[in-house]
Amino acid sequence: MKVLIIEDEPHNAQTLSEIVVQVRPDSIILEILESIEQALKYLTNPNNKPDLIFADIQLADGLSFEIFSRIKIKCPIIFCTAYDQYTLQAFKTNGIEYILKPVKEEDVEAAFIKYETLKESLKPDNEIVNLLKQAFNQKERFKTSILVHYKESFIPIAVNKIAFFVVENEILYIQTFDNQRYPVFKSITEIESNVDPSVFFRINRQVLLNKNAIKEVQPYFNRKVIIKTDVRTNEQLIVSRLKVTEFMNWIEQS
Repeated sequence: MKVLIIEDEPHNAQTLSEIVVQVRPDSIILEILESIEQALKYLTNPNNKPDLIFADIQLADGLSFEIFSRIKIKCPIIFCTAYDQYTLQAFKTNGIEYILKPVKEEDVEAAFIKYETLKESLKPDNEIVNLLKQAFNQKERFKTSILVHYKESFIPIAVNKIAFFVVENEILYIQTFDNQRYPVFKSITEIESNVDPSVFFRINRQVLLNKNAIKEVQPYFNRKVIIKTDVRTNEQLIVSRLKVTEFMNWIEQS
């Protein structure tokens, strides 16, 4: 851990640095700075990035709060002072602890425990982060439009305009909400892997249905269900028996 000390009394600075190394042997004391101006010069250098700052409040050239009001500090600060009237102001900065002088080993130890506890509590859960990344990356891959053959050319159809995809006579067609139908020269399995599964569901071998096309779900024979929709179609939108439970759960998902 890289530690910066801002203290204008040499004896206090030396004592503090020795205690820091004693309670956390892996600590590296980057610098001991004596003034506001020294600290500003040091901290405005982008190469100087302490993990933690111990700062006296009353320095020879003013209060150390001036440092943190003039430049933005990302790391936490532990304030050390002989007076307790600055407590509120200290916690208005990045202050996480307030140690009264003379600095004692148990106070520094307690300050480090608080720092480490806060750091751990703010650390993102790697599993959650990875799941979010996967979800985001997957979302990015979903198609927002599908090219269809129309007359002598190809035209894009926005995916959110598609009520369902249907296989008819071994050809895949798009059925739009405005009752237009276009052939697509891809397989339904390929399309299924490229559209958002929270929006589209493969209700049977022939049909990939948009959730927004569903008006009603009615029981059908042999434990199947049939979908009623406002889209004009000759197909019966029947959910195969083995998919009914999964389909009903999918409808309720956001």
